[in-house]
Amino acid sequence: MRSWGVRSHEFLSNKMDKKEINNAFLKSAKALWKSLPLILGTILLISLISILMPKAFYTSVFSKNIFLDSFIGSLIGSISAGTPITSYIFGGEMLKQGVNLLAVTAFLVAWVTVGIIQLPAEIAILGKKFALLRNITSFILAIVVAIITILILEVFK
Repeated sequence: MRSWGVRSHEFLSNKMDKKEINNAFLKSAKALWKSLPLILGTILLISLISILMPKAFYTSVFSKNIFLDSFIGSLIGSISAGTPITSYIFGGEMLKQGVNLLAVTAFLVAWVTVGIIQLPAEIAILGKKFALLRNITSFILAIVVAIITILILEVFK
């Protein structure tokens, strides 16, 4: 067995290392405390929009055009954020109402990964460049993942 120098019990027994760990913990706790209002406001805004948007709205905007529907699905999913657990139920309801699977897949992937609503909080916490790049990449990949998912499902039919 190879020794990497310091063993874990030796690391924790050193007073200097305990002090550094405590400082790091305190800095992390302060940063979380400062960002708590942004996080709470974002969660409340997402909840409000989820309640105000009726389910029938989502089914009325899709045109049965596969490529346009995947773009529209990603766009609407980006604007209205949600949680992965509720997305499965919501996706099932959209499929029951006649929305095609590609649009539902693009919508759900964007719904969970892209966040226009929480973008201001994300910019404040993670930085403008990172937040914008992450959201743009997630939007594009939501469409790509939806197309690949449908292609894979077609192979296994």
